[in-house]
Amino acid sequence: MIHNKNFWSKEELQIYILLLCANADAVESKKEIKLIKSKTDAATFERLYTEFKLDTEDESLEKINLNIQQHEYSHMELMEFRKEMDAVFLADKKFGMMERNLNRILDNIIY
Repeated sequence: MIHNKNFWSKEELQIYILLLCANADAVESKKEIKLIKSKTDAATFERLYTEFKLDTEDESLEKINLNIQQHEYSHMELMEFRKEMDAVFLADKKFGMMERNLNRILDNIIY
């Protein structure tokens, strides 16, 4: 079976989305990155962070949309995931306009 490099596991997708959340205001705080790193192992984080840095915002959203469609999420999983996204958005104690806009976009993709 050929594994498409654009398809991620649920954990990988979650980390990628959290990286996008951390970068919504174009500034990734140490608290945001530390929180994301706590959700995965170092190798997975580095691999996804490197990929994330090479992607444009449009590419990121397209990858997220593609991968969301590949997984079936329960209501409870989505609620927990939203909590994690909110934690990253608020890790630096700021929730600016760019973060609010990304939050709405991700809501449309995820739900």
